[in-house]
Amino acid sequence: MGPSIQALIAAAASFVVITLIFAIILLFCKRTYKPPTYRTRAVNRPQPNRCSDLSSIALFDSASFDPSLSQISMSELIDATENFSTDKIIGDGSFGFVYKAKLSSGVTVAIKKLDKDAFQGFREFRAEMETLGKLRHRNIVKILGYCASGLDRVLIYEFVENGSLDQWLHDTSRNDDVDGSKQLNSLCPLSWETRVKIVRGVANGLAYLHGLEKPIIHRDIKSSNVLLDSDFEAHISDFGLARRIDTSHSHVSTQVAGTMGYMPPEYLGGNTAATVMLDVYSFGILMIEIATQIRPNLPVVLDGQEVGLLEWARTMEARNKEIEMVDSNISREELSEAGVGEYFRIACMCTNEKSRERPAMSYVVQLLDELVA
Repeated sequence: MGPSIQALIAAAASFVVITLIFAIILLFCKRTYKPPTYRTRAVNRPQPNRCSDLSSIALFDSASFDPSLSQISMSELIDATENFSTDKIIGDGSFGFVYKAKLSSGVTVAIKKLDKDAFQGFREFRAEMETLGKLRHRNIVKILGYCASGLDRVLIYEFVENGSLDQWLHDTSRNDDVDGSKQLNSLCPLSWETRVKIVRGVANGLAYLHGLEKPIIHRDIKSSNVLLDSDFEAHISDFGLARRIDTSHSHVSTQVAGTMGYMPPEYLGGNTAATVMLDVYSFGILMIEIATQIRPNLPVVLDGQEVGLLEWARTMEARNKEIEMVDSNISREELSEAGVGEYFRIACMCTNEKSRERPAMSYVVQLLDELVA
């Protein structure tokens, strides 16, 4: 056998040996390799009075913002609302229904379950958490905690006993009271003194929001977003459209926010930049609604013609007919002509067509305090 053939055989043998070694190594690695298991990383639950970035919420997460309330699970909320039964609904907030529930601890709360199909539902959840998580004011509804499970997002609020202002002004249907009894709102019209108290409460709440280091614009002040406790103290609720703004400029938005009848005239002109004066205008409309018990989106007859509520109120105020505007359910013996006149003067100031000429809410609070002094 020649040297060349021997070399060829040796090379072939070496190739076979090397191939077998690689094959054995590969087989060993394949048997011992295990793919990594990925788990949802737990997030740090926020401490009381602290906000969290809800974009980092895990598939299952909850937190309490109130020291008196223990951690809440979604299963407990489902039990407390009887699987979010329609019988438990007490309100219809933006992007979701509100349910009354009694927790296992015995605490009665209001639970808002956001509509998972709503495009802005998750943005609203973040907005409510960021704004309400830290806020503590007697005229701002308190958020007690939240639950997130899968796509479900639920907010837990303090339960405000007397429901919404809208119900007391406009709803004559029977409602369940706190103790399960029935009440008919139309049989108990709000007195003038109580209405002024409610107005002052809303004004104080807005002055607090606007006076923060980074002011908060509510953007949807209306009677259904004002809740009344057992003493008829007002609590501003539903911060789904709320925005924080830098004091150096307004919040720029391409979307009109608010409710028809309460929105300022600048929106009609295409200016959707959000400033605190948006809330001031809506508050002025609310003042007129509370005094007259007329919905802002309904026409009023003036001199034989139908006009908007604000046009009617301004005309009547200019004619010194403020007393005639007050809800007829209120006894005229309760009313002071000077006091009622000043009330509507403040409302008209707040609803000035020029936003820069509307008063700051802190000044409105001062005027209302003088009104009852």
